[in-house]
Amino acid sequence: MTNFQLANVTPAAPEIFLLGAICLVLVIDLFVADKNRIITYFLAQLSLLMTLVITLFTISNDTQLAFSNLFVRDGMADVLKIAIYLATFVVFLYAKDYLRDRDIFKGEFYTLGLFGVLGMMILISAHHLLTIYLGLELLSLSMYAMVALQRDSRSSSEAAMKYFVLGAIASGMLLYGMSIIYGVTGSLELANVASKIGNQVPGVLLSFGLVFMIVGIAFKLGAVPFHMWLPDVYQGAPTAVTLYISSAPKLAAFAMMIRLLVDGMMGLHEHWQGILVILAVLSMGLGNLLAIAQGNIKRMLAYSAISHVGFLLLGVLTGTDEGFATSMFYTLAYVLMSLGGFGMVIMLSRRGFEAENLDDYKGLNERSPWYAFMMLILMFSMAGVPPFLGFWAKLAVLEQVINNGMLWLAIVGVISSIIGAFYYLRIIKLMYFDKAEDTSPLSSSPDMQVMISFNSLAVLGLGLFPGGLMALCINAIAG
Repeated sequence: MTNFQLANVTPAAPEIFLLGAICLVLVIDLFVADKNRIITYFLAQLSLLMTLVITLFTISNDTQLAFSNLFVRDGMADVLKIAIYLATFVVFLYAKDYLRDRDIFKGEFYTLGLFGVLGMMILISAHHLLTIYLGLELLSLSMYAMVALQRDSRSSSEAAMKYFVLGAIASGMLLYGMSIIYGVTGSLELANVASKIGNQVPGVLLSFGLVFMIVGIAFKLGAVPFHMWLPDVYQGAPTAVTLYISSAPKLAAFAMMIRLLVDGMMGLHEHWQGILVILAVLSMGLGNLLAIAQGNIKRMLAYSAISHVGFLLLGVLTGTDEGFATSMFYTLAYVLMSLGGFGMVIMLSRRGFEAENLDDYKGLNERSPWYAFMMLILMFSMAGVPPFLGFWAKLAVLEQVINNGMLWLAIVGVISSIIGAFYYLRIIKLMYFDKAEDTSPLSSSPDMQVMISFNSLAVLGLGLFPGGLMALCINAIAG
């Protein structure tokens, strides 16, 4: 193989390996009996670990372009991909016993999950509008199928259909926006698009294209007013699938926003900043207010996710590298908290019982003081209580908003956080001050217990020492 060919292949080595591994897992799964389905699980986890190793061994300090500038490998891509591998590894581990108890412990969950990871990786490394769309669709189609995994469940089928229809509309609007941008600039490559936009006065067509693309981004993030799918899908999908949707894909959606708005259309910052301000205010306000009214914890966490998206947008709309780094920090923090939150829902669930109602958490401290404490860490962190990780994430984005002269927006963020603290503290009140309706001890596999504990303690540990993660995000954006 020539040096030119190696230069093209090496940056995409993790993606190439993972695609081959998925094909291998698919073939092996065909010959595995249902009673030995654990083999597929171990192969999926091994594939993620091997992809992680290849990513670490091929990291470069320089930005690398490949495949005729369709693909980019930089610091942000490497950090987000590593986070996605680890998050998906945790998702697969948490899901194992849940799927087995409901007789849906099938290879499809793991192969679709791996295809989704591949889509996220392509999306994160996209340097071309076509690559962005291909990565997004690979991820989206995988998630549509995963939501419908429990075929005997009417709620899962309904959620999958709603997700598919609304997702198809959002993808169509994104593609339409891309076609307008191509018509105006004559290029699909993000660097060329940015150059063409910078050399001309923005017109009506560019504004139209920008709006349609932001609609697509907002839908994938779950920002108001494009949030309508999120609570229904979170509630209707099996909790293991909800866990997957609520974690790693958020990192890919953040990367898509940075690639499109920053790498491609930074010249239109004055135009998209105002739109993001509106989306952020609506998401923080409506997300927190509607979460208070929920009696189902999955719906509550869905509206909580909408409010967190509002905070995530605050850093991006500043238009500065520091703002982008704080948004990346916030996204990583949210994914870690979401993994723990839905992991606890899975731990409390058992065959024939879904721990979805808030009343199911009454008296958790009586049943298991340790896991009640783990849940307390996660809820305090999501509420933004110091010294937990969520507090530093919110403080970082609010600081950037203030530094960019938007004090009023920071005040809105603080007020929404205070409102949002109510429903997180309500769960803590249920766990510690209400009498348990179910006094049976928690039963879960040792690996689940260890991972839940590690997950929650990581939220506490990174909250006590947040500097390392923040420095990693700053270096990734700068690189």
